[in-house]
Amino acid sequence: MSVNKFVPVMITPFNLKAKVDLDAVSTLIDFYLAAGVKGFFANCLSSEMYSITEDERLELTQHVVKYVNGRVPVVATSSFGLTIDDKAEFTKKIYDTGIDAGILITGHYANIEDSDDVLLKNFERMFKLTGNIPLGMYECPAPYKRIISADVFKTLLSANRLVYHKDTSISLESVKAKLDILKETNNSLEFYDAHSPNAMYSLQMGAKGMSSISGNFYPEILVWMVNNATNPDKQEDVKWLQGEISRVDPLIHIAYPMSAKYFLRKRGLPVRTISRATALELTPEQKKTLDDIHDSFKIWCERLEIKPVDAEQLMLPKYPLDAAI
Repeated sequence: MSVNKFVPVMITPFNLKAKVDLDAVSTLIDFYLAAGVKGFFANCLSSEMYSITEDERLELTQHVVKYVNGRVPVVATSSFGLTIDDKAEFTKKIYDTGIDAGILITGHYANIEDSDDVLLKNFERMFKLTGNIPLGMYECPAPYKRIISADVFKTLLSANRLVYHKDTSISLESVKAKLDILKETNNSLEFYDAHSPNAMYSLQMGAKGMSSISGNFYPEILVWMVNNATNPDKQEDVKWLQGEISRVDPLIHIAYPMSAKYFLRKRGLPVRTISRATALELTPEQKKTLDDIHDSFKIWCERLEIKPVDAEQLMLPKYPLDAAI
């Protein structure tokens, strides 16, 4: 039987000098694994990948690969560079860190005004320039969200180079159309939905798993959903939990990834609320909202008999929640 997976989009902890804190990254990996995740998406938008250098992208990804040490697969965004040739070269570099697949941002292969023909042509060139490197797609919101239509999805699958797709369409109709193509073609590509309010529905339609920012707040909850969405004995709890996840989802997106860093620190992890993507601090109202969601999280765990990860058993020296740094 196919095992469904929750794959977190990893955040990047920074030290007081806004340098990548690799020790904190290691602790985060331990935390995610203890929660039951089945993979990692490193060097992604949640990682603030547009705010770190090329060398940092490679160093961070290599650290994740080495620390995970084959326990679960690791993928990472690889489509950086001005030209297709540049993107192919960086894909080779980051693949050499030991990742399982290089993930291509769909918005990197056509301008916002370009037709799908341009995108397909550029993907075809990328495939030719990257040999046999396993690749995936990510409909990343930046530089702009390029949603792949079902027809384009089918065409790209036919190249037999794609092993991974992270869908951000939000539309269940779009998700179903792509999943139907996977079933029709018997393609082994792993399909992950990024939209937490879709979780129950996408998983019941055949998605391999979820890869949403909510996993940077309460990965245990998403792991439970992935494991139980199709369990006929758990449908009452599944529907209830989906309602709860959907209720708080718009709130955790506010001031993200700072919101996630605050939440994780509240949970006892050594993550400072320092971000390169934003210089803004969380407002007292935003902190109060996150505190309330943390209370909800404890209620969810109690009802579903989930034991939250005891971060204090995993962590490095802890930073006071009320400290500015």
